[in-house]
Amino acid sequence: MTDMRVLVTDAGRGSAISVLRSLGRRGITVIAADHDAGSPGFRSRYVAEHVLYPDPALAPEAVVETLLREARRHRVDLIIPVSDEILLPLSGARERFEGVCALAIPDAQALACVTDKHATLELARRVGVPVPASALVHDAAEALAAAPDLGWPLVVKPISSRSYDGDAVHSFEVTYADGPDALAQQVAALEGRCAALLQRYHAGEGHGVELLTEHGHPLAVFQHHRLHEVPITGGASSLRESVPVDPVMREYATRLLAALDWTGLAMVEFRVGPDGPVLMEINGRIWGSLPLAVKSGVDFPARLAQLYLGEAMNGARPPATSPPARVGVRSRNLGLELVWIGSVLRPNRRYPFLAAPPRRAGVTAALRLLSPSDGFDVLCREDPLPGILDAGKVVRRLAGKVRHGS
Repeated sequence: MTDMRVLVTDAGRGSAISVLRSLGRRGITVIAADHDAGSPGFRSRYVAEHVLYPDPALAPEAVVETLLREARRHRVDLIIPVSDEILLPLSGARERFEGVCALAIPDAQALACVTDKHATLELARRVGVPVPASALVHDAAEALAAAPDLGWPLVVKPISSRSYDGDAVHSFEVTYADGPDALAQQVAALEGRCAALLQRYHAGEGHGVELLTEHGHPLAVFQHHRLHEVPITGGASSLRESVPVDPVMREYATRLLAALDWTGLAMVEFRVGPDGPVLMEINGRIWGSLPLAVKSGVDFPARLAQLYLGEAMNGARPPATSPPARVGVRSRNLGLELVWIGSVLRPNRRYPFLAAPPRRAGVTAALRLLSPSDGFDVLCREDPLPGILDAGKVVRRLAGKVRHGS
């Protein structure tokens, strides 16, 4: 047992609930924090106390102030931010937490690199990691000039998925273009807000190499294969499976994080096609598929806490290596999986020129929802309430969509 106290943000997310459970099982006093008073994580048996903060998308500075105040009040030793909406403002205010508690946040310069997709691309090129053919553009004219050398279809990636300007956290989404008109329209929508990367589209399977590193040295490594992604053109995994760590992708991921002198958690995402893996991005925060790693035997949350808390957690440093993960384990995000099924079954798709799963795959996935072999991120027999509440929220959202659609 330990008298350590750790605050975990975004307690309604499946990844955060996995962190709450992992730390609670180790005897750590866990404080769950969220902006939703009905957060499923608040009801976990492993949560000792909870903190409510404002909506980070609307009032990030107020969130920082709330977390600072509550860290003092609850005598918190470590804050683990889960979402970009919390991570980015906290990173900007890290000096205000000095002497109060530790923050499980990478170095500011390293974090800035991975949140800028163009900077990540340049880093990968420097260290010899394959990347898609790309061009950085700032307006529609530059995009149209660059497109012929890249070929169609094109991926239009804002250089940041999230950006923090001190007043708000702004979100941007990836789009696709199959011709000049669509490309001009999509890039014009970003002008003055965010530069864009145009990239040659790579079909293939999504893989994530997940790591805990200390100054770039890997302490734990895990890999998953994305079986279903939302959106279906490529994105967050709704169903994924643990697989053996591929030595080539591990080498690429380790090379990138070593160059960044990275300390903390990260997931390096690849698209694997006939010519091998190419880098998609580096996710510098706790990733949504974290529950699969923990279920597979790689306890990233406990090792992260040990890395930051050291001797106070009954161990000077995490072991240099972790036990091998169980392969073939599956886990799904219920809400995203229902979105995936709906996207596959719908008659009209947003990007019909891109390859998509056959509609029969949607029917198969729907029939497998109750399959015990696939499992869920949040539903858990030993800690049932978060899973029940999460499922209830998913059902209510689905019912709302049905009513709106009708």
